[in-house]
Amino acid sequence: MDKLIFYMLIFLINFQYITCVITNPTPLDFVKTSCKTTRHPALCINSLSTYAVSIQGNDQRLAKAAIVVTLNNAKSAATYVSKLAGTKNIKPRESQALKDCVSSMTNCVASLTQSVQELGKMAQFKARDFDWHVNNVQTWVSSALTNQNTCIGGFSDSSMNGQMKDALNKKMSSVLQVTSNALALVNRFSDMRHKGVAHKP
Repeated sequence: MDKLIFYMLIFLINFQYITCVITNPTPLDFVKTSCKTTRHPALCINSLSTYAVSIQGNDQRLAKAAIVVTLNNAKSAATYVSKLAGTKNIKPRESQALKDCVSSMTNCVASLTQSVQELGKMAQFKARDFDWHVNNVQTWVSSALTNQNTCIGGFSDSSMNGQMKDALNKKMSSVLQVTSNALALVNRFSDMRHKGVAHKP
């Protein structure tokens, strides 16, 4: 009888522990679940996992963190393109394409900067004011994507320097992916807010 009671106690303790784990997801679990709505979930989790503790299951903070990650990547890409633009002995068409790319990435960084600032104030907006401001963010992040594609498009011609073209495409590919993820998470934040289930700050 004593053994039976002992085993029953062990079972109850284990059951309570498992139930606790299941019903109390960690901050990282929230990031993983949210990232399923993006086109590049593995990259999404990898880039946002370090923000999980500060996000704390908050949809607004998640969207903002995603754009901050995107902004940092865009700034890095803009610096990289600027260095390429200073390369000597390149063809006139390549030089012009790089100058256009620098302009596009400058606009991209500006749009993402505005998005971060706007999302930082989202908690104070309600109803139609919220819709207007979140639409601004969606528009700016979409604009950032457009500018990134414009940059890459300038090197679509097969006559362009293959090595430079490949290096640029590789750099821009990762920026495009994190930007796409950020837009998906901003859209998710908007949808959750409209459903009335968005986590409050």
